[in-house]
Amino acid sequence: MFLLRRRCGSDTIRGLSVNSASRFLVLACCLLGGISAGAQEPPAAPPETTTLDTVLVTGEQPGPGLWKVSKGDHVLWILGAQYPLPKKMIWRGREVEQTIGQSQAVLADTSAQLHVGFFRALTLVPSVLGARKNADGATLKDILPAAMYARWLALKAKYIGRDSGVEKLRPMLAANELYDKALDRSGLIRNKEIWKTVEKSAKRQHVPIVEPEVRIEVDDPKQALQDFRSTAGKLDIDCLDATMRRLETDLDAMRQRANAWAVGDIDALRRLPYPDQRETCRAALESNVELRQRLDAALTEIDAAWIAAAERALDRNTSTLAVLPMTELLKADGRLAMLAARGYTVESPE
Repeated sequence: MFLLRRRCGSDTIRGLSVNSASRFLVLACCLLGGISAGAQEPPAAPPETTTLDTVLVTGEQPGPGLWKVSKGDHVLWILGAQYPLPKKMIWRGREVEQTIGQSQAVLADTSAQLHVGFFRALTLVPSVLGARKNADGATLKDILPAAMYARWLALKAKYIGRDSGVEKLRPMLAANELYDKALDRSGLIRNKEIWKTVEKSAKRQHVPIVEPEVRIEVDDPKQALQDFRSTAGKLDIDCLDATMRRLETDLDAMRQRANAWAVGDIDALRRLPYPDQRETCRAALESNVELRQRLDAALTEIDAAWIAAAERALDRNTSTLAVLPMTELLKADGRLAMLAARGYTVESPE
């Protein structure tokens, strides 16, 4: 089996190396299949005055407190993982370290595996590379409105540089490249550092790690790529436009949110607005009915797999530590709400 695995913003491919095609396979098959458990952020709130310094924090920081989910004397402690974070920040979660030491298990977020036959995967590589680009060899200059392309050139010069290959990418893929480079240039990083720290602590203290998984079978991977090619071109452009607007207006707030997580200011995380380009980009994918159905089904499976693992942990263990995206914990209809609906007591950190 060809396994493509994704969790918490990072992606790897097992069994086959496709280099530059790997990220697109995640997007066009795995993510299009719905592997993004924390894909939605809280709705935007009205901007409010904040006292946070927009200069990124550095050095050792405590991070936020833990959410508490309990039934009787059994407790599931949940750490909210915030991304992006300051590159130069060193997170030392003393409370997390202590909680892991007192727990019988550490619970990861759900991962998903995309199953494609090995020889089918080999035949996908040319199709994947082709689907990354605009039809008929068009460049972004050819397909973007003049004013939008001028904005793109300014942001590209600032964050990407002279790379000409990105000009041939579909707008939503160009948006992803631009967003990654902008975070890097702004002293921010989005990766799995929080989970890696938790995982390392669990292994050091010999605490078992539970990793819920869902399997997504792709019966016709070529059709999945064709579905991606058929997504609406206008919505594809909207995805790039929304990403550029976020970089033009929200980088300072990103730094504020990163700082708020670092110093454990949950109230600030709730207050700060979340202009989110991902919903616009997802709308482009959902313009294809097959992709939308695949996405919705996979998201439901991902939530269900984690909830089932959480309930098993609460049933078997007196203490368990879990890690979820902070955005998942702040959503009114997220997994905390699902647990509350099942009769568990949910308490936010003080």
